[in-house]
Amino acid sequence: MGRLQGKRAIITGAGSGIGRATARLFAAEGASVLVVDRNAEGVEATAAEINAKGGKAIAVAADAGSEADVTAFIDKAVKAFGGLDVLYANAGISGGWTPLLEQTAEMWQEILRINLIGPFLAIKHAAPIMTKQGSGSIICTASVAGLRANAGGSPYSASKAGVISLVQTSANAFYGTGVRVNAVCPGLIETGMTAPIFEGARARGNEGKIGQLNPLKRGGQPEEIAAVVAFLASDEASYVNGQAVPVDGGLSSTLPFAQQRF
Repeated sequence: MGRLQGKRAIITGAGSGIGRATARLFAAEGASVLVVDRNAEGVEATAAEINAKGGKAIAVAADAGSEADVTAFIDKAVKAFGGLDVLYANAGISGGWTPLLEQTAEMWQEILRINLIGPFLAIKHAAPIMTKQGSGSIICTASVAGLRANAGGSPYSASKAGVISLVQTSANAFYGTGVRVNAVCPGLIETGMTAPIFEGARARGNEGKIGQLNPLKRGGQPEEIAAVVAFLASDEASYVNGQAVPVDGGLSSTLPFAQQRF
């Protein structure tokens, strides 16, 4: 029996990276998963891999920042699985490192639409289902960029700080319902979004410097985020609510400092 045995889950941004790793782990732990991504090919591949290994997955190509799409894929999951126990609002975009004074309102609007309005819509439409059954776990992907400066561009960082606030306010909005809302805050994780950083460092022979600012002195892997998400989704985290959990090798625990030799 896996720790998510019988759980019915939705994971957005599941066509690659953290979302795909989480979908794999959820299925391995016994959950039925509806996987969502704008990249139809990627999300179909995620579902096919899970089903080939004996798991249960349904793929949906959708835009996590579109209310019509969100209501449609939540309805699909409920009809297919008979309910909804877990929703992981993971889909997001980075927006790159455009200098602040060169950013446009349109850039901000699109990043906020997907990264912040998307999780809001997921919570808005999943929570009524969960409150009726008296239980449920909603997890959102925030970021260390939402905790401190210089881990992402301005609009991305603002969107992730908004996700942290959204999680806190939502957890309190569902006071007494049994619905928990938490966030995970990844540090530097090797995904498609961060591929230029990792590939550039390897090309320059500087791979050893990746993650040098955190105490573990390395970057992370999607599976390391998935493990924390699976915990938050499980009954083992039944008393964890309204939290933003950094998974960053210790980066957010420190202020800048000069390395000491011991």
